[in-house]
Amino acid sequence: VLRSIFSCQAQGLGGLIPTIDVSYQQGTNLSFITAGEVIKKVWLNDPSQVTMDFDGPVCMQFGPKPNTSTGDCKNSAANVIQLRRIKKLDIPGLPNTSNTLLTVITEGQGRNKLYTFRVIYGIDNPGYHTLAIFADPSGQEGACARK
Repeated sequence: VLRSIFSCQAQGLGGLIPTIDVSYQQGTNLSFITAGEVIKKVWLNDPSQVTMDFDGPVCMQFGPKPNTSTGDCKNSAANVIQLRRIKKLDIPGLPNTSNTLLTVITEGQGRNKLYTFRVIYGIDNPGYHTLAIFADPSGQEGACARK
């Protein structure tokens, strides 16, 4: 099952932060293919319960200090992030939470976009395997109006 939202909704322009459910049973994909965007950089606030994999090279931020990145930050070419829940790792300083924030910077059509997603730690299958981001609708006023 595929779940889809428009780019402006995924950016939170409608006033809500979109959610992604992750479980032990299966991974959940976050796809920017249909929006025509390339993932340039990714942050995950709590890496103790979720693994990330990509379909190409990507730049990832680790730790609270600036410029603590890994990966190919100039030639990122991923379009899909695969998230999967893992047994909690003991990372000193991280609080015990039921969710985390995933931040994704993409580039498409010569523009950068900032996306934030609330990643919800689940036990059961989330009911979908992919959250697909679609290009914003043209001519549809109010699709992502601010509230």
